[in-house]
Amino acid sequence: MNILEYNRNAWNLQSEEGCRWSTPYPDAVIERAKAGKWEVILTPNKVVPQSWFPAFPDLSGIKILALASGGGQQVPVFAAAGAEVTSFDASDIQIAKDLETCGKHGLKIRAMQGDMADLSGLEDGEFDLIFNPVSNVFAEKLQPVWKESYRVLKPGGALLCGFMNPSFYLFDHEALEETGELLVRYRLPYSDLAQLDKIDLEDHLEAQVSVEYSHSWEEQLGGQCHAGFAIAGFYEDDWDDESTRLQGWMPIFAATKAVKLS
Repeated sequence: MNILEYNRNAWNLQSEEGCRWSTPYPDAVIERAKAGKWEVILTPNKVVPQSWFPAFPDLSGIKILALASGGGQQVPVFAAAGAEVTSFDASDIQIAKDLETCGKHGLKIRAMQGDMADLSGLEDGEFDLIFNPVSNVFAEKLQPVWKESYRVLKPGGALLCGFMNPSFYLFDHEALEETGELLVRYRLPYSDLAQLDKIDLEDHLEAQVSVEYSHSWEEQLGGQCHAGFAIAGFYEDDWDDESTRLQGWMPIFAATKAVKLS
């Protein structure tokens, strides 16, 4: 089974259905960004600090790789703020939404489809900033992602990345939604392919729901350090109150600013 291709198709379907992460920002948001008034998110709610960007609010001349960040949201905001943006995503429909939204506002971007663990089509030291919202749950291994991200950044460049708390995958979410019971069901690291029983996995794949993996904090944060990054910023975040019964038990998301020192 080709997981990259399967997840691409799953995200195309999800994008066509119009989930939160595939609904382009309203015109007014993009026009405000042109006027220097903008904000973006790596996780569901908290705004990324202005200090995490090499320049704010004018990104003129800043080269940004929007990694697995398609959907007509952050990419057109960055382009409207003056950045030279490359949208790199596995989903062609998510990329198409970036292109359509940018075109509507007279903005030009470069669009590329591919695997976040393989950025071989990009040059060494090409970018000032990589913006990677929560997406590594769709990658089986993270070290190739961190290694490639490090390679394509300029010295002093930064990787801004969102994460899912690995503890999220411990629980039986179906039981949690149906009964409110917080039941630990799975061991970590979690994988849909390895830990769902045969019937649940068949239902999962038949529904064309994306395959996900948990990653330990060591693999996520330690992996960035091992690749050569220095973590210069960190915060935690939650979903909206109505989104999950896990709300309030623990922070479900986190984000880092990781800097390439040399």
